[in-house]
Amino acid sequence: MTVRVGVIGVGMIGQDHIRRLTGVLAGARVVAVADVDPERARQVAGQAIGVTVHATGLDVIADDDVDAVLVASWGATHEEYVVACIQAGKPVFCEKPLAPSGEAAGRIVDAEVAAGRRLVQLGFMRRYDPGYLALREVVAGGSIGAALLVHCAHRNPTVQPHYVADMAITDTAVHEFDVVRWLLDEEITAVTVHRPRPNRHGGDVQDPLLLLLETESGAFVDLETSVNIRYGYDIRTEVVGEDGTVELGPVAPVVVRREGIQGSPIAADWQERFEKAYDVELQHWIDSVVAGTAVGPSTWDGYAAAVVSDAGLTSLHRGGRVPVALRDKPGLYLKDR
Repeated sequence: MTVRVGVIGVGMIGQDHIRRLTGVLAGARVVAVADVDPERARQVAGQAIGVTVHATGLDVIADDDVDAVLVASWGATHEEYVVACIQAGKPVFCEKPLAPSGEAAGRIVDAEVAAGRRLVQLGFMRRYDPGYLALREVVAGGSIGAALLVHCAHRNPTVQPHYVADMAITDTAVHEFDVVRWLLDEEITAVTVHRPRPNRHGGDVQDPLLLLLETESGAFVDLETSVNIRYGYDIRTEVVGEDGTVELGPVAPVVVRREGIQGSPIAADWQERFEKAYDVELQHWIDSVVAGTAVGPSTWDGYAAAVVSDAGLTSLHRGGRVPVALRDKPGLYLKDR
C-alpha cells in the first residue's frame, strides 16, 4: 500500500518533510498541499507530478484522494486541522506544538477520545534519535540507579526574525519538556524560569533562560535555553543517578587535530543534527498508517508538553515557581510511553 499524503504548510519544515516523503522514505506519496501563501504552495507542488494545490488545509483533509495528513503549518492553526482530521477519521502527523496552549491541546484530546481510537502522531523527533534512544535504554535499565538530576542545554546559533520571547518556552524548551517525561517515564509537576544576564545578541528576546523543572518522583531538571549562542546548534542531556551518570555522546563522526587545537564539527542547525531522527520518525508514521494503528508520541504527550509550556510562560512573565496541573489521563493513552 502506498499512503497518499496531504501536506498542510509548506514552509521550511513542510518542504523538508515533502523531500523526505518523496525521495528518502518508502510507502508514501504526496498528492495534495496547501499553504497560507498560495504561490509558495504552487511552487512546491510544481516540483512533483500529480500534486493538487488546495486553497485551504481543510480542503486537503476533505480530499478523497488523501489517506493521511501531515500538518506543518503555524502552531496556532494546529488545533483546527488536527481536530478536522480526527473527525474525518484520517491519520495525522502533527509537527510540534500540538496546540498553542494546554486548553487548546485538551480539546484535541477530547476529540480523539470521542473518536475512540488514536489517530495522531506528534512530531517529537528526539524520541527517534539514536543518542536519545541509547540514553533512555540506560536510564530504564537501572544500571545508574534512580534518576536524581537531569542537566539539559538547548543551544541555537541564531533564530529567525519572527522568533519572540515566548518561543524560548513554546518552541525551544518544549522539546526538553517531552524528552524529560519520556526519559524518566513520569510527569513534570512544576516549572520555575530564571532570567540570567542577557546575551547582547538577543535583541528583544530574553536570552538565555534557565528553567528548573520538578518531576513526580522529586527529580530536578535544569534546562538552559540559549538561542543566540553563535557557535552552532548544540543539544546536551545528562542524567545523574544514584550509582552513576549517562549523557548524550558526541555526534560528530571525527575528531580533528591541527594547529595546536583538537576539535569536532558542530551541527549548523536542527536539520543537520536530527536528520536521521526525522527520517525514522516519519517512516514510523507511514508504517503505522499502513498498519492502521497510531503509535509514537501521542496527543496526550502533546497536551502534557503544552500544559508545562503554559506553566513556563507564567513563570517567565510573573516569576516564581508554577505548579503543573494535568487532567486525569484518559484510558486511550494509558499504554503510551
